[in-house]
Amino acid sequence: MDQNCYAVVMAGGRGERFWPRSRSSHPKQFLQLLGKSTMIEETVRRLFPVCPPERILVLTNAEYVDIVRTLLPDLPAGNIVGEPVGRDTGPCAALAAALVGSRGGDGAVMMMLPADHVIKHTRELSAVLEDAAELARKHAEWLFTIGIPPTSPATGYGYIQCGEALEEASNGTRFFRSLGFREKPDRETAERFLASGDYRWNSGIFLWQVGALRAEFRRQAPGLERFCTQIGETIAAGTFEQELPELFRNQPKISIDYAVMEHARFIAVAESRFDWDDVGSWTSLRNHFATDADGNVADGLFAAVDSRNLVVSGSPDHLIAAIGVDNLVIVQTRDVTLVCAANQAQRIKELLKAVGLRPELRHFL
Repeated sequence: MDQNCYAVVMAGGRGERFWPRSRSSHPKQFLQLLGKSTMIEETVRRLFPVCPPERILVLTNAEYVDIVRTLLPDLPAGNIVGEPVGRDTGPCAALAAALVGSRGGDGAVMMMLPADHVIKHTRELSAVLEDAAELARKHAEWLFTIGIPPTSPATGYGYIQCGEALEEASNGTRFFRSLGFREKPDRETAERFLASGDYRWNSGIFLWQVGALRAEFRRQAPGLERFCTQIGETIAAGTFEQELPELFRNQPKISIDYAVMEHARFIAVAESRFDWDDVGSWTSLRNHFATDADGNVADGLFAAVDSRNLVVSGSPDHLIAAIGVDNLVIVQTRDVTLVCAANQAQRIKELLKAVGLRPELRHFL
């Protein structure tokens, strides 16, 4: 990878769907869900073959800056930047463009990745990122995203419709012209998407030249372009840390998909050759742990009689025992026990809203 390519890891999310393991002070990206390393550590480690530590930035919530710096000691402290409030991925991308642009100019290639996805085929990931960067340098007006070939009619992912095939890059990655983004579909629509062969899951991984993104900001989201310019001015003046909080709070809460990607003029979809899972709920852990003879997945001490299709998360010194129950998620922490129907696990956010309405329970969030 050339010297003017940067990686930006988005690590500001709350990860509420993994409550009670995830809390407002310790969200999903800081959990050791699938091993001994946290998700953010795994994400950054995967980037080292593509970008050296000095060209990897992490944008997180301001209250998480210290923990990120502790987890990622190889990154310069100044590369870990705290957002004062959550404003979704649109303002995050604008802030990232200003930071990368101040270092590499509008011609710098910038990739943006979530901090909490699971990707085990790291060589294939590196190859796809390198190919997308190669074409981004060649086609300065294009925005690139990575699409995941769907393996099931999933209703929890957004989709991208792919059109004509574009050129292949050096490592053989296939690229397609995007025909548009599609919202999370119902089951019937998802089955139609899968059968057509023209759709890919939206991975949330993006890559572009800074100038290409800013051109789309000017065309579609002038407020974000103005914010990007203001941040660049504060960096040049040496007042970035002092002025960022107020400037960021004034931004709208909007995703980069809505702000730019859905109506951008030139979007290319790189087809992934790596495994991918955004591990969006407790039930998704079934994809990563072995099941017992009754279809149960357990992390921690567990025993059961006549119980099937359970997802259990506990600790090595606290036994979770089940008798005669099916299709549940059971999560035990030091101060909370969650029990829910497996097909209702996506409703944890509703539960947290109810908990938040009760002052005596808010410390559990």
